Amino acid sequence: MNHSKLFKTFKNQSYLQSSVTLLLFFASWGCIWWSFFQLWLTSTKNGLGLSGSAVGTIYSANSLVTLILMFVYGTLQDKLVIKRYLLYALIGPFFVWIYEPLLKNNFTVGIIVGSIVLSAGFLSASGIYEAVAERFSRLFDFEYGQARAWGSFGYAIVALLAGFLFVINPELNFWGGSIFGIILLLNLIFWKPKAEQAAVKQLKTNTDSNTSSVPSIHDMLGLLTMPSLWVIIIFIMFSWTFYTVFDQQMFPDFYTKLFTTPELGQHMYGTLNSIQVFFEALMMGIVPIIMKKLGVRNTLLLGITVMFFRIGACGFATNPILVSLIKMLHSLEVPLFMLPMFRYFTLHFNTKLSATLYMIGFQVAAQVGQVLLSTPLGSLRVHIGYSNTFRVIASIGIYAVIALKKDDTDIQGDAFIRG
Repeated sequence: MNHSKLFKTFKNQSYLQSSVTLLLFFASWGCIWWSFFQLWLTSTKNGLGLSGSAVGTIYSANSLVTLILMFVYGTLQDKLVIKRYLLYALIGPFFVWIYEPLLKNNFTVGIIVGSIVLSAGFLSASGIYEAVAERFSRLFDFEYGQARAWGSFGYAIVALLAGFLFVINPELNFWGGSIFGIILLLNLIFWKPKAEQAAVKQLKTNTDSNTSSVPSIHDMLGLLTMPSLWVIIIFIMFSWTFYTVFDQQMFPDFYTKLFTTPELGQHMYGTLNSIQVFFEALMMGIVPIIMKKLGVRNTLLLGITVMFFRIGACGFATNPILVSLIKMLHSLEVPLFMLPMFRYFTLHFNTKLSATLYMIGFQVAAQVGQVLLSTPLGSLRVHIGYSNTFRVIASIGIYAVIALKKDDTDIQGDAFIRG
């Protein structure tokens, strides 16, 4: 990127607002539970000491509620088009006074309450924040990957801090996340870029005279009858779902047990997670350039290859240094998967339904996969161990080659031109 284009980008108020919003949201999310939720659930010293099956059940319940809310959020956001109203209500939950006591004293009620609060505040919200930022990038002329990079940067900062806070007292993580959430809410309420305000007024004028630019409920429900969307849903269920289950439910506990003490493992995990996400943020800005050279489909296939190699390699490595190096592949994997997946939807499907498509085709599909697979994979881990489970997960990935369309076929949205 030349200096004039870089200067223009940083003068773009919509880019700055979207970047700050993603930074604050992912900082809040990472500090509250994303980085250390599995450790908090399983740790006997700093957490609840739950079994693998119980953890799998919690993740399944969270995913079940999340997939319902994601469909609702996606359809509502496509009706709102470029208005940020939906984001106001998605600032997340407190663990300390409700969730922990319920899981200890009434596990079933704790699962139900937790699944509603966590899903509304974070699991469903993450997808809609990303979908809104991606839509704004197309409407207000900035690169989505560069805005999303700030989300990873915010996550990286708090992941480093969270590792130390968790050892002192996990409650500090939750309160820290709440502080970021409050700042995020204030940002959404008071920062309204002029270009967005003008676009909202123009949208209202256009809508009054012509509703074709706003998707109807019939348009949204019609997506579920499209075979091509179901192909992608199945693809996501057997790719991104495995990544999510691996990273959330298994890797943190697996990694920390490689060290002599749990405290040392938790410190090292927090540090490693922070470094990895920092490089992920850098890659978010680089992958759009790679995608221009390789194309959407090839970049996505590269991301799938990295994903399954990383998971499979953890099935054979037991040295903490080697496992740490393998974990760093995560910084390549996430941008190589997420950014071309977004572009795949806007290439092969109607762009006015981009939020619904992303929520259903990507986020909801991943959650359905978690509902179906979290508990079985958790039980499998208990019976055959981490390494063998990782090998099982990594053995599934060939479907991607036959499922994904080429960039020059069935173009229903914005055509992709290699640079």
